[in-house]
Amino acid sequence: MVNIAVLGYGTVGSGVVEVINTNHNSINKRAGEDINIKYVLDLRDFPGDPVQEILVHDYEIIANDPEIDIVVEVMGGIEPAYTFVKRALESGKSVCTSNKALVAKHGPELMEIAREKDINFLFEASCGGGIPIIRVLNSSLTADEIDEITGILNGTTNYMLYKMSTEGSEFDTVLKEAQEKGYAEADPTADVEGYDACRKIAILSSLAYGRFLNYETIYTEGITKITPEDMAYAKELNMTIKLLATSRKVGEDSFYAMVAPFLLGQNSPLFSVNGVFNSVFVHGNVLGDAMFYGSGAGKLPTASAVVADVVDEAKHLHRNIMTNWTSRPLQLMEMDEVEGRFFVRVKGSTVDEVEKAFGKVEIVNLKDLPGEFAFICGPMKQGEYKEKAKMLNGKVLTMIRVKD
Repeated sequence: MVNIAVLGYGTVGSGVVEVINTNHNSINKRAGEDINIKYVLDLRDFPGDPVQEILVHDYEIIANDPEIDIVVEVMGGIEPAYTFVKRALESGKSVCTSNKALVAKHGPELMEIAREKDINFLFEASCGGGIPIIRVLNSSLTADEIDEITGILNGTTNYMLYKMSTEGSEFDTVLKEAQEKGYAEADPTADVEGYDACRKIAILSSLAYGRFLNYETIYTEGITKITPEDMAYAKELNMTIKLLATSRKVGEDSFYAMVAPFLLGQNSPLFSVNGVFNSVFVHGNVLGDAMFYGSGAGKLPTASAVVADVVDEAKHLHRNIMTNWTSRPLQLMEMDEVEGRFFVRVKGSTVDEVEKAFGKVEIVNLKDLPGEFAFICGPMKQGEYKEKAKMLNGKVLTMIRVKD
């Protein structure tokens, strides 16, 4: 028997208990052991819920129980999650978590402790919810050198942008609707400012490139400035706007990473990823293109990924599963050196003035927006774009990157 303790009985924690109870027989068969939930830790009580029989309020009970083999951390946040997880690993208990903030900040340290103790620290559910992308990067694509990861990694913003695109709604309107449907938190800052996606691309990039990418070094831009007018231009171009988290290897030892809204054409595999769904695009030098799609959040999809880690750890109780992630830092190139194309809206300018600054561009006009027009320029470095934009003397309304 493998005894586990679940830290947190919120949305994901209750989902973990539900998944294990619902699929008990098949999970035990895959693990080769009987998975037994011995404790659930939470500060609250749950009268009438069977979990009350195994509920504890003091982490010391779990920390000091030598029968606990695996700790499942689904509390969220950095503290006390970090303290609890580190203690569990140091005492020889494997840990799995859905906590992207914890993994993005302390992943290398916690994985090193697990390696030293010959146990495991797994975090499949921290990126993409139910999409098994971390296991793929860690196990399935080991013959490849990954040179790009690009994903729609936040269901809240993807839902909001899709509604803005299809209904022409304002940002504040779709945010309120997302909150009413439970897709957005009361404080949506982490989602709409891109911080959630930033942590996820940091984790995925660290695994793909084998070095620690500190999320605090990633250029991050949210969706709060996207307007219905931007969406109207995108529709005129047969394109759409998505919040992408992307990282890319562009030379022998040169990398960039960013989170920002992008214009996507219909040829992009991410063009049709709508609603609260997530998707991750990976390019490898042998495999070529691959895409992984599924529910990026939600109680049961996330819990499913957590329980998959529990099964993996039960099968490798005293044997560390190798991961391609070291503590050596991944240095990013300056954003001004990153090359791309740019969609630009201008007001009070002329085509001649724009082409004098940018050269030949693709012009887009909307009859409902007199006095302004938009253009897409050719490839150039971001620093070069900034210099050219200055030549338009404050007439730029919006700039959105174009994903080629």
